Amino acid sequence: MSKPGEIRVLALGLIRDGNRIFVSEGYDPAKQETFYRALGGGVDFGETSREALQREFQEEIQAELTNIRYLGCIENLFIFNGRQGHEIIQLYQCDFAAPKFYKLESLVFFESEKHKHRALWIDILRFQSGELKLVPEVFFEYL
Repeated sequence: MSKPGEIRVLALGLIRDGNRIFVSEGYDPAKQETFYRALGGGVDFGETSREALQREFQEEIQAELTNIRYLGCIENLFIFNGRQGHEIIQLYQCDFAAPKFYKLESLVFFESEKHKHRALWIDILRFQSGELKLVPEVFFEYL
């Protein structure tokens, strides 16, 4: 989450395997709601969004990416934990270079010492039916 009044630039990767996508699970304590989003992270000053995407996947889950293709830019205004957020998302479609990632059901990774997350494969139909929440919702246009 960015500081109040700050716009955060992110690079996120949509990884699809048939009818399922690889997403990170999040929780909003204020809304008491679980949500899911594509993996990736912040773009650092001096690096391209594509470089940030590759770095974030390497840092968070030790994964190399292949077949990286730019999909578009999404501006996301949202409320998380009672605070307004504003993101500019550079969205990429990509694949895991190592087949082992397609065999996983889920994995746990640490964004920082305090922030533990779970990444997992979820059937797209569970999002389309409204059973689970994919954020931002505009991701559906890219699936």
